[in-house]
Amino acid sequence: MSTIEAVDVDVGESVSLHQRILSDISERILSGAWAPGHRIPFEHELTAEYKCSRMTVNKALSQLAKAGLIERRRRSGSFVRRPQSQAAVLEIHDIRIEVEALGLPYRYERVARHKRRSSAEDRALLELDSNGPVLALECRHFAGKRPFAHEQRLINLAAVAEAADEEFHAIAPGPWLIARVPWSAAEHRIRAVAADRHIAAALDIEPGAPCLVVERRTWSAEHPVTHVRFTYAAESHALVARFTPSQG
Repeated sequence: MSTIEAVDVDVGESVSLHQRILSDISERILSGAWAPGHRIPFEHELTAEYKCSRMTVNKALSQLAKAGLIERRRRSGSFVRRPQSQAAVLEIHDIRIEVEALGLPYRYERVARHKRRSSAEDRALLELDSNGPVLALECRHFAGKRPFAHEQRLINLAAVAEAADEEFHAIAPGPWLIARVPWSAAEHRIRAVAADRHIAAALDIEPGAPCLVVERRTWSAEHPVTHVRFTYAAESHALVARFTPSQG
């Protein structure tokens, strides 16, 4: 019989049983401890384990299913959802919102910050016509205790001069830019890669583990603003797109 142990959480004793169940299961899935296809303990097992009502367990499982972490099958139980090959979400949003939608505490960490003259690679990524100043940032985003995403970003200081004075310790560069620079166009690229040693260490996964990379380039009034590369452990992230029929 599959069982689950309740674990301590960092948000204090006031955390509800619903939140504890949500956090415990989410962390096991995001850490890879429960692989895609793993059966989640049945509702009556979780009810006994957490000494709570079945309604509380059902509420937590429903939220996990809504977040896309598990799949609920009638009469069979709940299972860790397998990654699905889907088109990209053409939205610019805050990773904090993704994490908090899972019911997990969000944490951000700036790993490195370098201001420099643009290299040939920088100019290719930003589509710059000439050499100029750029800000290179490396960051990590956490869901609970586990790394959720690794961020590598270039900011064109010719377009966003005030970024040169921002340390990005207290706020991630994504929401900082959204609040200050109205973007007029964006380009997304999505690919699958195997984690190299640097990414594996950043995401706390094994070297060679499958990862999903989302690259985005944005412009404001025809001026390149930023290029960012987000890397996720493949089993912890999915991309969804919604379309409407074209006219004519």
